[in-house]
Amino acid sequence: MLTILWEDIMFRKINIILLFTTMLCIITSCGQAKGIDGITANVDTRQESPGLEEDAHIEKEGEEENKNDTDETNSDIELEDKIGESRETEKPDLDLKAMGVNELGKIMILMYHDIAAKEDTWVRTPENLRKDLKVLYDKGYRAISLKDYINGNINTPAGTTPVVLTFDDGTKGQFNVLDDQGDFTVDPNCAVGILEEFYSQYPDFGLEATFFIYYPNPFGQKSLVEKKLKYITDRGMDIGNHSYNHDNLKKDMKTKKARDAAFIQESLAKHVIATNEILPGYEVDSLALPYGEKPQGDLYQYVVKGAYQGVEYHHKAVLLVGSNPALSPYHIDLDFANIPRIRASELETYNTGLYDWLDYFDKHPEERFISDGNSDTISFPKELEGELNADIVKGKIIQAYE
Repeated sequence: MLTILWEDIMFRKINIILLFTTMLCIITSCGQAKGIDGITANVDTRQESPGLEEDAHIEKEGEEENKNDTDETNSDIELEDKIGESRETEKPDLDLKAMGVNELGKIMILMYHDIAAKEDTWVRTPENLRKDLKVLYDKGYRAISLKDYINGNINTPAGTTPVVLTFDDGTKGQFNVLDDQGDFTVDPNCAVGILEEFYSQYPDFGLEATFFIYYPNPFGQKSLVEKKLKYITDRGMDIGNHSYNHDNLKKDMKTKKARDAAFIQESLAKHVIATNEILPGYEVDSLALPYGEKPQGDLYQYVVKGAYQGVEYHHKAVLLVGSNPALSPYHIDLDFANIPRIRASELETYNTGLYDWLDYFDKHPEERFISDGNSDTISFPKELEGELNADIVKGKIIQAYE
């Protein structure tokens, strides 16, 4: 009886164990199946949901666009870095609009020839030169050098207008020395003497002028050529090229035959050679065309650059006879190889002389270059922004006002 009971108990235990084991297997199998199904479902969901792929694609495109935007921004910064400080507009201290500041306006480059006792088409008397300077001063003009014009280094006082004075031919009337017992006494009635006198009275006008001379005897006193050239440059005035011997660079005056490249280069380089023999290392960087005559076609390049016997020259500015004011050095349309000038005369000017243009700018002040007083900034009305030459304003701060 006990044996049967024991066997019955053991049988039940075995069944319970088997039942427990079976249930455990079923639970484990279900858990594994659920896990696999879950993973498969996740994969399937991703494969069957194009929205996710589209989102990923859009995100990638957005990253590319952001990268492109960054690249473009970097490119813009690099471009602006080339321009210099012009990438930011400074808040001006002056009321630029009230002052009418416009550094994209026009500048008069005045052309004088001889200074002598009798007024003529190409001659100004000492009295009239003095008058010209005083009228210019009273109307708010201040002298700058041609070199500063070329380099865009204009720092006349705020509200004033720069003007460039040039003298062609290197006549004795432009620079005469009174030989008083060997003393170097400048004639007070020659151009240099008048400019110095005016400067002593009105120092804020400036002592600036360019003398376009030719050889072998500039200023007409051969024994004093060296002293005169040194005197001029020591005082901040300049020497420019007018060919070696006042040569017509377009044609032979007698035969009318066109000049060739060799002749043009020899004439201009010999001037540079002669000047550097007196002023070693001096940069002759401007040319006033003799007679206003221009070589034609491809030959014109040689008035700008050339070489002769190993000596090179480069004129950063070529001045015409002309009858118009020049564009601002910051203006996009300025051609440095063809810069017009205005005759400083009151005879046969045909409404294009100095006093004609003074009248014009009195009536049209918005066309006149008006300085902001700072050579590091370029200020102008915002509507003129498209006229700015970005290549020449490197290192400058742009102030475009409304």
